[in-house]
Amino acid sequence: MAATASIGFMSVFLPSPWNGPVNFSPTHQKMYKARFFRISKSSYICRSSRLDIRLSEVHRRNLLSSFFTVIISRQLGFSGVSMAGQTKEFKEYIDIFDGYSLLYPRNWIQVRGAGADIFFRDPFVLDENLSIELSSPSSSRYKSVEDLGPPEAAAGKVLKQYLTEFMSTRLGVRRQSSILSSSSRVAEDGKLYYQVEVNIKSYANNNELAVMPQEREVRLEWDRRYLSVLCVGNNRLYELRVQTPESVFKDVENDLRQVMNSFRVINLVD
Repeated sequence: MAATASIGFMSVFLPSPWNGPVNFSPTHQKMYKARFFRISKSSYICRSSRLDIRLSEVHRRNLLSSFFTVIISRQLGFSGVSMAGQTKEFKEYIDIFDGYSLLYPRNWIQVRGAGADIFFRDPFVLDENLSIELSSPSSSRYKSVEDLGPPEAAAGKVLKQYLTEFMSTRLGVRRQSSILSSSSRVAEDGKLYYQVEVNIKSYANNNELAVMPQEREVRLEWDRRYLSVLCVGNNRLYELRVQTPESVFKDVENDLRQVMNSFRVINLVD
């Protein structure tokens, strides 16, 4: 069992062979006290140095954050105030490398590896999500969103792209789609944005391998609203995609439209 010896205000733990009372001479006490203060001082200096390094890193991060915030705020027409700080319902996402910003619902979570440039979804309603799609800067040279044609033509291309992505090899699967609206607007950043809304329903047979038609009952798999915002900047086509089940669309419509209206393309510095 270890023994404990007191040296003034210090306690020294001794290994198990040391049993019973231990007495240190005044000379040993001075020696241990001096060593203790040297260790304490060096430890304090190390901790202070690490703190200075951390503070300098924080200052650099804050400086860079402030620098980019000022630049982006001027482009988006803000008065140096983060949009995320102005609402309790939304957070702000800014991509300074690809050049876009948007608001998204505060309770949504980011999903990595989803294939899009960025992907957020509702943690409870998995069919409710948003993503950003970008054209390749090396293979596209868009000058304006009008390169897609008028909003109606752009809506047809958006719907065709969705249906292509939803193609299925399963037997008896059928998609029913319609364009609900298409429009254009010029935001305060001076850029032209197209807005497209489509509905897609998916039907499937409950018994794909049934021989007789009466054995194949067609049922509705899902019914979704897709909202897209398109804009061109930095010679690229940007598309914000928002998806939600039609069954809850009316309940979340105001929030989703705020997300759509918040989407901005930022001019990148060459």
